[in-house]
Amino acid sequence: MIESAEEFARLRLSSIKEEYDRAAHEEAPVEVWIDVIENYPELRQWVAHNKTIPLEILEYLVKNHPEVNSFVADKRKLSPELFDILSRDENYLVRERIAINAKTPIHILERLSKDFAEDVAQAARYNLKNKK
Repeated sequence: MIESAEEFARLRLSSIKEEYDRAAHEEAPVEVWIDVIENYPELRQWVAHNKTIPLEILEYLVKNHPEVNSFVADKRKLSPELFDILSRDENYLVRERIAINAKTPIHILERLSKDFAEDVAQAARYNLKNKK
């Protein structure tokens, strides 16, 4: 388990594969994730990338640091609320990531299939086709 923001930063920035992998796969307490997000802004996307990241932290990122929404949009364990919020993001790249996400609910894909950004609409239509 990762015990501090400093430990996460050290692991994530390490050139040693085992340490780098720990940053991507190990859990940390919620307080540690918040500390990383607030004190290591350059590592926010890597917090979202962690395989064990709690939904609570993904929600915190979307609410407080929308610059990492495209990384959050790739996660499969999003709540229905996060799928909805991210599918309405002003950045078409975030909407496109949601349109590609295999876990995006059908009703959101149907809406995104009519998105004004053709890349988003096309990705949503492709994902819909594969779900049926």
